[in-house]
Amino acid sequence: MKRREFITLLGGAATAFPLTALAQQPMPLVGFLNSASSNTYRFNADSFREGLARAGFTEGRNVRIEERWANGDYQTLPTLAAELVAKGVAVIAATGDVASAQAAQGASRTVPVVFTIGADPVRFGLVASLNRPGGHVTGVSLLTSLIGAKRVDLLRQVAPRVSRIALLMNPSNPSAAAEQADAQDTARKLGLDTVVLHAGNAREIDTAFEKLLLAKADSFFIATDPILLDRREQIVSFAERRALPAVYFVRQFAVVGGLLSYGPSISWMYRQAGEYVGQILKGANPAEMPVMQPTKFEFVINLKTAKALGLTVPRSVLALADEVIE
Repeated sequence: MKRREFITLLGGAATAFPLTALAQQPMPLVGFLNSASSNTYRFNADSFREGLARAGFTEGRNVRIEERWANGDYQTLPTLAAELVAKGVAVIAATGDVASAQAAQGASRTVPVVFTIGADPVRFGLVASLNRPGGHVTGVSLLTSLIGAKRVDLLRQVAPRVSRIALLMNPSNPSAAAEQADAQDTARKLGLDTVVLHAGNAREIDTAFEKLLLAKADSFFIATDPILLDRREQIVSFAERRALPAVYFVRQFAVVGGLLSYGPSISWMYRQAGEYVGQILKGANPAEMPVMQPTKFEFVINLKTAKALGLTVPRSVLALADEVIE
């Protein structure tokens, strides 16, 4: 080989080496922690990925995602969060409400956490304030546990003859007590009796519904909880079989046949969480990223279900609906 050719080859290799090394650098790893199951909560994981893509990160191209699902067992969340930290994740998306967020927060003092919850994150020690979280945790809060009163009121307007409403709560959810108190207070003001039932998995839901029938409740209220959303088809199927009006916290219940729902868009929440994770991957500091909150709430009525229950939805209520399923 001639000297000039050798130098040219050496120079080309020197130029190419940094580019090759850069291409071989590992993509950032994002942890996705959820309280529910991947089978029925996949739509939320997809929305999260949509948010990541909006921020410029596509799985397999410039980011990797490691998922952990608790499958309805809140007690496993700390272990699952620790596994993600051990994997070397750059950020944890702690989805599926307060228990998931607290597990991720406790797993590391340095790995950033972006939560999706339906309660007040300040109350549960996740952030110092909504505007300036102040630590390694931020996220999206729907505060749905504070609008239980509105859901009870809407149920009474759509089904004015109900007199005893059963409140189905997951006692493992840290925000359950606040939502229960809110719903009970409104029910009392409307002259409704309440029966509190506890359930956190499929078997307990069936048991709770047996107690509902024994208590002669003529309607029910589903608390804000990822496990209960995960079991939406089981819950709505019971309401259909027993011809009971019920109110839910997100539209996914109404889509599968639930009478009505009122609350923020859960898909919006997961997309926003994905965007926040993307911003952190670009260098944003979670301590300075305000907790996002919804500016719009969705009121969805399933008119087909209302007709099957023999209910005539007032025009004034229909006019308020963001979506009517027929």
